[in-house]
Amino acid sequence: MSDQTEKTVDPLARLKPRLSGNRATDKPPLPPEKPVSSAPSSAPATPAVPTSASPAPAPNLPAKGAEFDPNVPSYLPANKIEDLRHSLLPRVVEKIDTTFASKIHPKELARGIGAVVMELLNQQGEQLTIGEQRQLVASLLGDVLERAHGLRLKRMGEVEAVQQQQQVPIEEVVSKASVARDQVDDAKRKIQPLLIQRIDVAAAAKLDRAELAKQLNSVVGEILGELKLHLNLAEQRDLVTMLLNDMLGLGPLEPLLADDSISDIMVNGPNQTYVERKGKLELTDVKFNDNHHLMNIATRIVTRIGRRIDESSPLCDARLEDGSRVNIIIPPLAIDGVSISIRKFSKKKIDIDQMVKNGSISSQMATVLKIASRARLNIVISGGTGSGKTTTLNALSRMIDLGERVVTIEDAAELQLQQPHVVRLETRPPNLEGEGEITMRDLVKNSLRMRPDRIIMGEVRGSEAFDMLQAMNTGHDGSLCTLHANRPRETLMRLENMVGMAVANLPSRALRMLIASAVDMIVQVSRMRDGVRRITHITEVVGMEGEVITTQDLFTYEFSGEGEDGKLIGQFKPAGVRPHFTPKAEYYGLDKALLEAMS
Repeated sequence: MSDQTEKTVDPLARLKPRLSGNRATDKPPLPPEKPVSSAPSSAPATPAVPTSASPAPAPNLPAKGAEFDPNVPSYLPANKIEDLRHSLLPRVVEKIDTTFASKIHPKELARGIGAVVMELLNQQGEQLTIGEQRQLVASLLGDVLERAHGLRLKRMGEVEAVQQQQQVPIEEVVSKASVARDQVDDAKRKIQPLLIQRIDVAAAAKLDRAELAKQLNSVVGEILGELKLHLNLAEQRDLVTMLLNDMLGLGPLEPLLADDSISDIMVNGPNQTYVERKGKLELTDVKFNDNHHLMNIATRIVTRIGRRIDESSPLCDARLEDGSRVNIIIPPLAIDGVSISIRKFSKKKIDIDQMVKNGSISSQMATVLKIASRARLNIVISGGTGSGKTTTLNALSRMIDLGERVVTIEDAAELQLQQPHVVRLETRPPNLEGEGEITMRDLVKNSLRMRPDRIIMGEVRGSEAFDMLQAMNTGHDGSLCTLHANRPRETLMRLENMVGMAVANLPSRALRMLIASAVDMIVQVSRMRDGVRRITHITEVVGMEGEVITTQDLFTYEFSGEGEDGKLIGQFKPAGVRPHFTPKAEYYGLDKALLEAMS
């Protein structure tokens, strides 16, 4: 078994260098800037609060109208900048009236703080570059504004720390954060129409995100000044991010898509969005402006893959750029507004060994599944919605030899196979005239002419089951597919019903013989009430006895109780029988390892 395991692991290990990050795009370091000479010590005293009658800014600061950009690179060590910030903050607060600071524009306040900083640096004999000055002033500006508002909250993860340091009740902190978010949302609604009028949308679409953000930041600052809207640096940064998400991404959904702890996103109209974390549903505070805003986001998703969503075609399956599966349904079918369901896939690829660590299967079950995949068994993975069927299929596909040609067939491409020789096929809906539709059955028939070693179907839903079973019976061993069923026996019943949809006059005995000869194993997956997805059955299809398809369970999961942490307690129990596919495992030299795993 050890020799076979090494053969299994080594080909995947050779793929790692090809799948690792590309360093060719890394930017070389910039040369350091020349230090700026300090201003003379006889500089005039700085006023407590900058006003329109205040003297011009210090020579080493940017000219009037320029902004202090915290993103300008600094070549001073980060800890040195932090030390200067902490040492200068009390003295800056002494010279700046923080009670009045929140009532003036951030640009004016930044110039005042800059003048104070230059005076203090001259006294200490410190020399900083322009970029370092800007970074230091930007940090102090944020601190002064936070003191002015009485809230030291930079992100929601610091709510508990704020409560301990300032003894502020958690409800009050969350309430203030909610108010700040409402202010940003209100500013976005006022600024967005004016922003669209001032920029060239076509030219903006051609810029990368970083360059567009830099240009938007200056335009947004001007509009905020014209509308007399006062936002601190953090709020203005959030505002620009929201505008960028609306222009280039999926608007309010972008933060949810970036959160790796979220596995599902469910939008029920513009005012209600749920997510799934660790198998549990949670209501979020994400909202859209109105139905029109949400419809624009839905249209943007489907048009990227050449599909459409409108009243004549009110439902659509699609995918995001990262492979996440999307289902969209709109009025009049969705009564309460546009409904979007997104099934995210983890950026971290899950294999069978990782499933063992997660408690989804036992190590013995993992060994049997690896041998079954390597021995080219035809496997059907069944389970309910969101139970982890596609994840299990991806994990099993990692055992496919790198030299095999694999053809995948899906309604919306979501499989993530790691083999180098994979041909991905996807169905096509009809056009406006109702023509041009390409179904799963059409693709299965075509795939047989493509010289595949294995055929993998994302999900079997209808008459394509007949063609899939025929492919399994005609030399395409090792094929995989998924379908919806609650138990292994019900999986066979569903297959029988779907084949009957394609061939109505086929006798039931002949139909069951077709299934029994094509399917070798059924893997049943279930999402249990503690949110953990487990493989509850590994069932082998043995053959026929009279009119009945006979099966035998190799492994089952037996529930025994619930722990104090809410997790279910149970055991994966082997049946202790000799697997029917032992001769196939022996052909690949894996029979001894198989029998050891079953003992």
